[in-house]
Amino acid sequence: MSRRETRCDRSFTLLCVGLLLSAPLTRDRALAQETTAGIRVPGPGIVPQLEFACCEHGLDEMRGLFAKPGVLSLIKNLHATVAIPTSDFSSQRADVVRSLNQQGIPVVAWILLDTDQGPYLTIDNVSQAVARVGAFERWTSDYGLRWVAVGLDIEPDFAELAQLHNHRWRLIATLFQRSLNLRRIANARKAYSALVEHIRSLGYPVQIYQMPYIPAERSVHSSLPDRLLGTVDLDGDVDYLMLYTSFARPIGAGMIWSLGPHAQAIAIGNTDGGGTPGTANGPLDWNEFSRDLIVASHFTRQIGVYDLEGCVRQNFLSHLLTLDWSQSVIVSERSVRQARRFGFVTRSVLWVASNLVYLIVAGLLLSGWLLWRLRRLIWYRRR
Repeated sequence: MSRRETRCDRSFTLLCVGLLLSAPLTRDRALAQETTAGIRVPGPGIVPQLEFACCEHGLDEMRGLFAKPGVLSLIKNLHATVAIPTSDFSSQRADVVRSLNQQGIPVVAWILLDTDQGPYLTIDNVSQAVARVGAFERWTSDYGLRWVAVGLDIEPDFAELAQLHNHRWRLIATLFQRSLNLRRIANARKAYSALVEHIRSLGYPVQIYQMPYIPAERSVHSSLPDRLLGTVDLDGDVDYLMLYTSFARPIGAGMIWSLGPHAQAIAIGNTDGGGTPGTANGPLDWNEFSRDLIVASHFTRQIGVYDLEGCVRQNFLSHLLTLDWSQSVIVSERSVRQARRFGFVTRSVLWVASNLVYLIVAGLLLSGWLLWRLRRLIWYRRR
């Protein structure tokens, strides 16, 4: 779960948003009501299991975050889980994890790399991911750390894609080559699946943080977005679909309404970053955040939040303690309409792109058959 807008070119973010809405809409959404203003979504009436991702910005910020008065007690009162990134394996980071263990706060080990290519797992750095998990095992054993799960965050290499975007022909050539390379995705899926099984053998459930186009891939039985963007579709014990409406405000909660039925768990955000909360380029404000929580909790009882720093900065934790989880929220008619329209178009494009070879072959066969029929007709007329 990551601060995507500050790490990638905007065009690639919009690509993800487009693919995000390409899963087919389902009609079976019990209790929700369609009104002239939009769709009224009732709250679950119970508090979901919240998991806060945090602390990507170094040890000092991590220490400062948990040292703020009331933060640990608020997390405990919310019965929430915290996902801590494995940015390093220092004794200082171990001290923070141990303090959370002592407070009885469940902690997830969020596996990140420490490389020049970026911290996230991709289709091309499986060997580094395996080595990272091995180092995590030794670090956990050396310092006696306790984890409730291990999280794998497999994302595109947005930095590479942004660089290629400035060289159009290189970008086209690279994407075309990747689109044809089925072996690359098959090998990566096999290696990552083995890594998941290894982590399970250590006694840890595995969380997978999924890009929002995964339901689209599955709906049309394609791996094309994975091949193009360098991600891998994996199944863990808990799979979080990352639906960050702060990056798609024109659509808003319609994206959660569209993809919620396809999600085992949902991650919402972003609550942190530059800009004024609630504005086009800013993080979620409380109204947007609470709306997304209610809509997400209509589909799942496990909700991830990116990130804890933003929630602390905007005082969301104390608001969460008093949030009425039985309230209803409105997903606007405009948001739903845009999600449906955008989803239909992008789903169609993905299906055509994924089946282009078959369509070409079918077109050639049809053309050949029509030509043969035409020649037969001409021959009969001449007779």
